[in-house]
Amino acid sequence: MVGTEYLFFITLIIILFGIWEAYKLNRDLSKIPIRIHVNGTRGKSSVTRLIAGGLREKGIVTCAKTTGTLAHMILPDGSEYPVFRPGGPRLIEQVRIVSIAASYNAQALIVECMALQPNLQWLNEYKLIKSTHGVITNARADHLDVMGPEEKDVALALAGTTPLKAKLFTAEDQYLPVFVQAANEHETQLISVGDDDIAAIKEEEMARFSYVEHKENVALALRVCLDLGIDRETALQGMWKAAPDPGVMTVSHIRFFGRRIYFVNGFAANDPESTERIWNMTLERFPDAGKKIFIVNCRIDRPNRSEQLGTKCVKWKHADHYLLIGSGTYFFARAAISKGMPSEKIIFAERQSDSDIFETIIELTEKSSAVMGIANIKGQGLSLARYFRNRSLVKEAAFD
Repeated sequence: MVGTEYLFFITLIIILFGIWEAYKLNRDLSKIPIRIHVNGTRGKSSVTRLIAGGLREKGIVTCAKTTGTLAHMILPDGSEYPVFRPGGPRLIEQVRIVSIAASYNAQALIVECMALQPNLQWLNEYKLIKSTHGVITNARADHLDVMGPEEKDVALALAGTTPLKAKLFTAEDQYLPVFVQAANEHETQLISVGDDDIAAIKEEEMARFSYVEHKENVALALRVCLDLGIDRETALQGMWKAAPDPGVMTVSHIRFFGRRIYFVNGFAANDPESTERIWNMTLERFPDAGKKIFIVNCRIDRPNRSEQLGTKCVKWKHADHYLLIGSGTYFFARAAISKGMPSEKIIFAERQSDSDIFETIIELTEKSSAVMGIANIKGQGLSLARYFRNRSLVKEAAFD
């Protein structure tokens, strides 16, 4: 009997604690009039930072949280710090982020969606953020093991963060009907950023960024800022000042004992469409490079991504060498060879240090090379990009 009473007492405490936590979350959310939830396959971290920069420039007290290469909390003065995750990433951390924003009396909070499973994406929006402005950057073939199996299923999963009776912004075109339907079902206004909006972004405006940014991201962020009453010039000024994500794409020029290496950090582009696009830009920018080299950073916990890239890259403009680093490189190699890639083009470099990988690139380069890192920024991708960057004479902001 005593045991039953004890169990009842503990259960009651847990229920009351849950009620209090829900009350506190809703109270904190009510203090933040502008809540922007950014989702999508590519560009979430960039768009989050761009919007935050635009709002800060206008004088709006803004907090933001990214989940990209490294999860960061961005404070109203633009400073940032890593999100503390003692037990690894958990969706419940969003409650803490909302609380921190409320403690700063934030007028706006921009949060990058951290969920992959469709049900958790829905939970992130409807229970934790309750956004006034939803943003979906695009829908591409990535994380098909969770959101697939088809690319359209990814769009359907992302649509789960469509806000209720609010506004939804997207730069996606192929699966736009999915978001039109979701917006209608949720009584939400859909605002589509199309080719005309992207074309309106001038090259000289893009050149002001200190890193490689994409026009689609800037156009999308500008449209959100415009809706919040921020003029174009003010928004751009803030975006140019905003710090980039640690995994942002950069181009480094390296001179090493008579050899020239052009290294493109494309590790964060891990879906085939984005990767091929950046690869084509790399080849166009450095047409005279003697060798074309892929560095593929594989992850043993992302076998589907490795297989997908291995299958697709055979159809792209060919590289001379494919240097496989990280873990689970077998998945990429098996898929690529099965689609016709000559096995002699593949070089296995699992468990090699950054310096050893650099030396291998030097040996393959002969006189000059265009080298692009792909697949995953986490793990060795981030440290290797830093290794190349710190040895470069020139760091380019864009493909011009």
